[in-house]
Amino acid sequence: MNRPRVYLSPPHMSGDELPLVQEAFASNWIAPVGPHVDAFEKEFCAAVGAKHAAALSCGTAAIHLALKLAGVKPGDEVLCSTLTFAGSANPIIYEGGRPVFVDSDRASWNMDPGLLSADLDACARRGRVPRAVVLVHLYGQSADIEPILAACRRHDVALIEDAAECLGATYKGRAPGTFGAAGAFSFNGNKIITTSNGGMLVSDDGALIEKARFLATQARDPAPHYQHSHVGYNYRLSNVLAGIGRGQLRVLAPRVQQRRRNFDFYRAALKDLPGITFMPEASYGTATRWLSVILVDPREFGATREDVRLRLEAENIEARPVWKPMHLQPVFAECRRVGGSVAEALFDRGLCLPSGSQMTEGDLARVAEIVRAACH
Repeated sequence: MNRPRVYLSPPHMSGDELPLVQEAFASNWIAPVGPHVDAFEKEFCAAVGAKHAAALSCGTAAIHLALKLAGVKPGDEVLCSTLTFAGSANPIIYEGGRPVFVDSDRASWNMDPGLLSADLDACARRGRVPRAVVLVHLYGQSADIEPILAACRRHDVALIEDAAECLGATYKGRAPGTFGAAGAFSFNGNKIITTSNGGMLVSDDGALIEKARFLATQARDPAPHYQHSHVGYNYRLSNVLAGIGRGQLRVLAPRVQQRRRNFDFYRAALKDLPGITFMPEASYGTATRWLSVILVDPREFGATREDVRLRLEAENIEARPVWKPMHLQPVFAECRRVGGSVAEALFDRGLCLPSGSQMTEGDLARVAEIVRAACH
């Protein structure tokens, strides 16, 4: 009989969520408006240091609205991190934009500031500057924001931060997602805190957030009847799910500590193995270690990262390869790219280990033991 499954990153409820959900039911605030939505937006702003926020149905919706409000039009180029989930890039297509995928640096695995800056300069010389940059903060670690923001400002390009994976991280003492024109966060079921599905768009521009709320509620004009002068979207978060988010937000700090504990355990347990290295922590901030990620060098380790993954799966343990770069995805095969070899190497060797914040030391030891057993 199989032992209980160990998932990659399952939800972790605190117990504070249920009374807030019951409050939503008792008050009959069930629809995508209500006091929990308003409170969640305010509490989230306080948690990350943003001035304004709109609670939305998912992180992808937040990126989509940010791109639309940045003025992306059909044919506009939008630079995007290549090492990411498709949800970072798909919204560019929604607005008719043309994604351009930028490679990672080795220090953080996030967008390479030098490559981005050089490409923006080259675009300016050609007289066709991209409309926006979608900067992804990967696996709980901030990108090196300042040089990227400086390059964007030099060319008057909107910086949109995809902070879906890094809530709780820091960059020089501040929260990633609060530096650019707008930042998008995700509360999907696998994130460090969850509302089952949901997202948040933050900005210091109050007018931008008000426009986002308008578009997210089907762009309904103020009138006693239903009147629409713009195309809108059904993107608002429900009051019930916002109640879950409020309860989850209260335990963000311990969730970060628990994820970092997982990483520290794995590093101590596996550091002596040949061919195993860990995702680095950049010197400019603190990573949440939302996922603990290793690189497997098959020449030294004696097995590939896929061999290790399959060994774990055979023991009912979920692990996952690092994101397949967007420039390698069939749907984006015709898109321009800037570099790509670093992201390709990370995908080829990278493996995300189980990282749930409720993992026991026994769970962690079980994973580590199977990884060790794969070494030849």
